[in-house]
Amino acid sequence: MRDSHRDAAAAMIEKARETGGTPIVRSFFDEPTFTATHVVHDPATRKAAIIDSVLDFDQPSGRTSHQSADAIIAYVRAEGLTVEWQIETHAHADHLSAAPYLREKLGGRLAIGRHIKSVQRVFGEIFNEDDRFVRDGSQFDRLMDDGETFELGEIDAMVLHTPGHTPACMAWIIGDALFTGDTLFMPDYGTARADFPGGDARTLYRSIHRLLALPAETRVFLCHDYKAPGRDTYAWETTIAAERAANVHVHDGVGEDDFVAMREARDKTLSMPRLILPSIQVNMRGGHLPDPESNGTRYLKLPLDIL
Repeated sequence: MRDSHRDAAAAMIEKARETGGTPIVRSFFDEPTFTATHVVHDPATRKAAIIDSVLDFDQPSGRTSHQSADAIIAYVRAEGLTVEWQIETHAHADHLSAAPYLREKLGGRLAIGRHIKSVQRVFGEIFNEDDRFVRDGSQFDRLMDDGETFELGEIDAMVLHTPGHTPACMAWIIGDALFTGDTLFMPDYGTARADFPGGDARTLYRSIHRLLALPAETRVFLCHDYKAPGRDTYAWETTIAAERAANVHVHDGVGEDDFVAMREARDKTLSMPRLILPSIQVNMRGGHLPDPESNGTRYLKLPLDIL
């Protein structure tokens, strides 16, 4: 079946490479959560987007802080960038978003895929949220649809819906750069798990192959890295060609049924992410912490025997 949105994304990437409309990407790696935050900007206009930011969170004490976000702020100001977008590839289960803090300090519209509403519905029930937690995505400034386009300065950009890891996962394409969120990892590490509520290994395989059909030279920026066995350094940038040739889970020749069998068997061996319960509660709110209670203190719930 023809995928018109994917084909349009491929054409946009090719045009960016031919015309020199390629963005500059500076990445910040948070080792405690193994998360790469990307600041991408148009060199002509200095317009920028921040993708998958991290709010520092010490779980034993329940304290939040802003060292990671402040490093991004310092970089943006030093480079004279104007932030137009605060982007989330999905509602993360392994770190808290710093998007509201960064928006307060630097500006920018907060964007995520439209299917965040289904994540809000599912986890709103899991956490037994009352009616104060609305499930319509209004915590975000813009909900993006599959194939929707926008601009970063003079650079064309587009989003592709890539469900499987979560229902709301979106890949963001800015010029010749692809930001996959958790859908893909470095070739020597593989792919994301698909066992969270709303996840599905078969859907993930098909989403990944949407991305692998993009031009081979496409620069690919990942949200996480865990240093595959035998590799001593963290890495978060690769290419479509490298993923197709060497991804240990989905390289060329791996069929859908084989991938599903591998992914489902592997997921059964994985423990839940350390910060999944606080992360989801915050990130489904667009990075906002829960409202203070009558004593002025904010609380996160710890549901038992759910996940």
